[in-house]
Amino acid sequence: METPPPWRVLEFYSGIGGMRYSLASSGVRAEVVEAFDINDVANDVYEHNFGHRPCQGNIQTLTAGDLDKYKAHAWLLSPPCQPYTRQGLQKHSADARAFSFIKILNLMQNMSFPPQMLFVENVVGFEVSDTHDQLLAVLSTLSFNTQEFILSPLQFGVPYSRPRYFCLAKQESMCFPNPSVNDKLLRTPTCLTLNTTRTQNSYDQNEDDLEVVCNPIRNFLEAQSIGDKESSAIISDFKEADGCTPIETASHDYTVPLSLIERWGNAMDIVYPESKRCCCFTKSYYRYVKGTGSVLVTSKSLKPVPKENLEMSSLSELGLRFFTPREVNTFS
Repeated sequence: METPPPWRVLEFYSGIGGMRYSLASSGVRAEVVEAFDINDVANDVYEHNFGHRPCQGNIQTLTAGDLDKYKAHAWLLSPPCQPYTRQGLQKHSADARAFSFIKILNLMQNMSFPPQMLFVENVVGFEVSDTHDQLLAVLSTLSFNTQEFILSPLQFGVPYSRPRYFCLAKQESMCFPNPSVNDKLLRTPTCLTLNTTRTQNSYDQNEDDLEVVCNPIRNFLEAQSIGDKESSAIISDFKEADGCTPIETASHDYTVPLSLIERWGNAMDIVYPESKRCCCFTKSYYRYVKGTGSVLVTSKSLKPVPKENLEMSSLSELGLRFFTPREVNTFS
């Protein structure tokens, strides 16, 4: 029997290629025939990772004919999340950063060879936006079935609290393995259960439940000790706002400076190598402290203690350090 050709895939908002790595890891026979991203630096990294430079430019300039020429079976999309974040203005489709995604949805309806499958990722909050409503309306018009999820790495054994929205869409001629959950938004992956007393589609999972199935943070740390030449970096330019303070002398490793601990220790999310959860890392990690990601205890002489039981004077004894870029990428 002749082997069918690999799926042809388009990757929109490709960044440094996280979607492409996931696609490769899935084992699906697929070929990314083109990627699109406007960020020059991200495209440099993508090219380094895959030997192919994404098409750089504004997605809003694409036409239905431009996309038809790829005859792609599947599209991967991770559009800008800023219009939907809880800390943002939540302007949804009125935010200029949402325009390109809306343009793509409109183009789908005018294509001669629209995709047969879509995978969309975004922040929690997207699912209650008017952009989400437009997405489902277009997919319904084009006879797609959808399955939507809000999932966290914690549910897959990764000690990283980062819930995200996912939408899987297939044309009706292609069936999902579990069609009973079509057109539903689930908060548990249908392939996993925490224990036999829970249903697969339970909505009441919390982080305490999920931490039971997680691996400890130590499993995701770099092998070499911080301070080695290979792990050194300069952490500087902290800003005096939103939980930040200047560092007079740049640190040449990832140690959290004492001046930062004294001023903002109460705002830090402190975790241990034995912990089974850390906070979501943002692009402001290393520049800001409050709400940008966790810091790690390195002192081996101290047993894990809940932060609320720690005195401010003892925080300096924990040997706090930032997670390295490689560790952050491992979680992300």
